[in-house]
Amino acid sequence: MPATHPPRPHPTGTRPAGTHPPRAARTGRAVTAAALLLATGLAAPVAHADTPPGLTEDTTPPVAIDARDPDLRMVQGATLAPSKVLNIKSVVETDDGAERRQDTNDNVTFALQAEVLFGKDSAELTDDARSRIAAIADEVTEQHAKKLRVFGFTDNLGSAAHGLTLSRKRAGAVQRRLAQDLGSALTFEIRGYGEQYPIADNSTEEGRKKNRRVEVSFPRED
Repeated sequence: MPATHPPRPHPTGTRPAGTHPPRAARTGRAVTAAALLLATGLAAPVAHADTPPGLTEDTTPPVAIDARDPDLRMVQGATLAPSKVLNIKSVVETDDGAERRQDTNDNVTFALQAEVLFGKDSAELTDDARSRIAAIADEVTEQHAKKLRVFGFTDNLGSAAHGLTLSRKRAGAVQRRLAQDLGSALTFEIRGYGEQYPIADNSTEEGRKKNRRVEVSFPRED
């Protein structure tokens, strides 16, 4: 057991430098953030059910720590656990929950509820959807992103097979619109996950509404 304790996290309401919320999410929003923590003796982060594949975060500490350094003043017989950087996470969401932006150390993710993009059980973009996707495209350009992930999700109503098909079509519709706005210089990863990876409780309509969404994410450029 380490002789020293990790520093206590310091919550902050600011986003990482150089990032901005989409235009549609700059008013009427609630912001939550977790602090960056360089710690020893902590277990590796566990992937949660609401985290789709591909959104990995680098937890490598920026500096090496010598476990034999006498200045550590460890209890006799104690050993130093591997050092890790815990991820900083900033979330900005509109009051109605229709749009959400999440910034982490390595990724930027936009989530749009299906109701603001499509009609019921449809994969055809509405007129309003185009302006919302254009705002994301502006941020992609500002961030100099080169690879975008476009993932579709549904609630757990209906058959799982139908949800997979619908979520894939919706992701494809958003991707095609982004490609029109951004040109052919980017590469896309498009997936439909259906009812997998919910972010809210499917037992209520409010929760199901949050789960019916399309997420656009990209890794940060150094």
